[in-house]
Amino acid sequence: MMDFSYCMELAFREALKAFESREVPVGAVVLDGGGRVVGKGYNQVEALCDATAHAEMIALTSAMATLGTKYLQDCTLAVTMEPCPMCAGAIVNAKVGRVVFGAYDAKMGASGSVLNVTGCRPLNHQPEVFGGIMEGRCQGLLQDFFKELRKKG
Repeated sequence: MMDFSYCMELAFREALKAFESREVPVGAVVLDGGGRVVGKGYNQVEALCDATAHAEMIALTSAMATLGTKYLQDCTLAVTMEPCPMCAGAIVNAKVGRVVFGAYDAKMGASGSVLNVTGCRPLNHQPEVFGGIMEGRCQGLLQDFFKELRKKG
């Protein structure tokens, strides 16, 4: 069994890159079945002026390019915030084997909080999902980011 705190620590490092770039601090990594990082990313919505440039999307695209496949069934996606509907749809389409996330998202979460796209039985794939891993640290980074944003007005 994979050490979830290890993969979340890697995702958290990506989130710090987003924070330093003044992006919403969400980071993601994809690990293959052997625990090797095959994809990583952090939010780049502002930098790329692209609403789809979420950490998960960048990490999934990177992993598929690295592995040369469109399916990631033997992989684990670790992300610091619960995936939104767009990212959850990409996770299902890529047939990701396991999703591990940190902070729950009460506004846009699509792995159980608001919607449950990743657990929707009529869809062709449902990954294993584990939420709340390193939740305090992940939530704290998001809160710090939005406090700073409000200060700058």
